[in-house]
Amino acid sequence: MSLPPAAARRQLKHRRQIDVQVFARDDGLWEVDATLVDTKTRDARLASEVRTAGTPIHDMLIRLVVDTSLNVVDAGARTRWMPYAGHCDDHGEAYRSLIGLNLARGFRKGLQERVGGVLGCTHITELAQVLPTAVIQAFAGEVIDTRGDSGVKPFQLDRCHALRSDGEVARLHYPRWFRRPGAVLDTSGSPE
Repeated sequence: MSLPPAAARRQLKHRRQIDVQVFARDDGLWEVDATLVDTKTRDARLASEVRTAGTPIHDMLIRLVVDTSLNVVDAGARTRWMPYAGHCDDHGEAYRSLIGLNLARGFRKGLQERVGGVLGCTHITELAQVLPTAVIQAFAGEVIDTRGDSGVKPFQLDRCHALRSDGEVARLHYPRWFRRPGAVLDTSGSPE
């Protein structure tokens, strides 16, 4: 696979770390904590102050509570480090507006409508865009049937180039759901 070669001499200037953790709760709901942290390897002159190298420019957390149908039942965000204290963290309860969205159906569009632009924080809103696939990955094999054992086509088929129903991975690992190129699936979801 093609990857541009890294230069022999290069110097790290900025690091953005994104971490997403998904927790099962005792009440049957799931919590999703996502953090974004930006740091610089040099002192950074901000409009409000100078941040020393390694001190976060941004450190933000968004938490969603979701049910097993991928519905957002609670949400909130916190800004811990920011360039404009008292302003960047003044988004109030904006991220509670995500309650009612579904991570698998229209989440990113709803996210932009509810907290995009000046309605929320650019960084938190951008961070939230990775949450659907992270939660689906957490649910895989535990909440979502990824083998098709329940008689329903596995969720992941036809959602990526490697997992095409007419591809080699489907033929080898999901033979029940494999279809020859050009074949049509019947209404039961079984290959014709």
